[in-house]
This record gives sequence, structure tokens and C-alpha cells, in this order.
Amino acid sequence: MLQEERQKIILEQISLHHKVLSNDLCTLLGVSLDTVRRDLMELEKEGKILKVHGGALAKTFHQPFQQAAVYAKEEKMRIAEKALSLVQNGMTILTGGGTIMVEFAKMIPPDLTGTFFTVSPLVALEAAQRSSVNVILLAGQLAPNSYICTGASVVSQLSEIHVDLCFLGTNGISAEAGLTDYDWEIVQVKKAIIKASRRVAVMSIAEKLETNHKLQVCSLNTIDFLLTDLAPGDMKLEKYNQFFKVI
Repeated sequence: MLQEERQKIILEQISLHHKVLSNDLCTLLGVSLDTVRRDLMELEKEGKILKVHGGALAKTFHQPFQQAAVYAKEEKMRIAEKALSLVQNGMTILTGGGTIMVEFAKMIPPDLTGTFFTVSPLVALEAAQRSSVNVILLAGQLAPNSYICTGASVVSQLSEIHVDLCFLGTNGISAEAGLTDYDWEIVQVKKAIIKASRRVAVMSIAEKLETNHKLQVCSLNTIDFLLTDLAPGDMKLEKYNQFFKVI
């Protein structure tokens, strides 16, 4: 594979997941760790990424959140609109974080009633400003890149609540591996969110379908709904219909 092709794939992975690990890139590209490191160094010199120990980050991670460009914004807005179809007055909702969840919070109707738990300060602010729902932030240590509250205190708080429905974003979902992620602390929070919820809705852009990470959040049998930017009848979603309702 040519250097230009490798670097294009690296940038695509960073745009999709906001973060890449060098070892994962070695497997994906079929090259040595030294080759990956050289590619990352060159991309950093060109101002396209931020190289960190063990991998690289999207440059937007170190910019103020409000000013950062949202990747696949239109697709995420379509998914957020679908999520609203599952919400009814009086429900108790629990959400994870991420840009897709912020788009969802922005669309909450002003007259919606109910209780809205979240582990994301950004989601909490959007929901509180735009609606009359009772917003409760489950606070803990703030992850610097994802802006999600993590840690034992958050998991403990989640163990004490029971909600009608939760909305989760994901960094990977596949028929074989289920829901996966690469951050241990965030995985623990997501597991606790699922355990606290009667029904689980996963929100994911289509690009993340059939992508895997090293840590499993849950199997597909745990999920009740999958919301993507694709039409429910799209061929790419056919294999998922046996596990849950695709919206």
C-alpha cells in the first residue's frame, strides 16, 4: 500500500473515531509500527492530526467544543430526529455523551415533560436550556477528550436509578462483536447505563457499522433499537434485524 493511501485511511479513521491507536493501525494497514509512526509524524507536521503516545487524536479534541466542527453533522441530525420518535411525555431518559447526543439534546421539544439523566455536561446544558424536562447530571471525573463523566462515583450513581430508555453512542458495532469501544472507563459507564435501563437505543452513523474495538460494551441481544442515518430497509442493516428493531 502506498504512503498516500495509508495516510488517507488514517485520516478517515481519526475522523470517524476521533482517536486511533498505533497498534490498531498496524493491523488495519498491514504494516510495521515504525511505518505507522512515520505516517503519524508526517501528518502531524502537515497540521492534520495531534500525535500522542501510542496513537493520534483529531485536532478538534483540543479546541473549544462549541467551535469544533462536528463530523457527519447532517447524518447525526437525522439520527437525532429518529431518536425523538421514541421519546414520550413523562418518560425517564438516560443518555451517554458525544456529538450525536448533543444534536439529540438540541432537538428536545420545549414542552416535553419528564426526567433526563445524563453523564455529559454538554448534553445536560443543551437539554436544560431548550426544554422543560428535569435535567440531572451524573457527575464524576471529566474525560478530557470525550467530555463524559466517568469513574466509580458515576457508576455508583447509575446503580441507584432505573429509567425507561437510554440512548448510547458507540465507536464500534458489529454482528459478531456487539457494541465495542477502546476506553476502559467509558466502557464501564456504558455498561452501567445499560444495566440501569429498561430499554436500550444505540445511535450510530452508518460508517461505524461492522467496526470493532478491543473492549466489549455489550452483545447485540442487549440492545432494543438501532438508529442510523440509513433507511431501515438498507441492505447494510439486514443482518441486524434479527437482534433488535432498526429505525
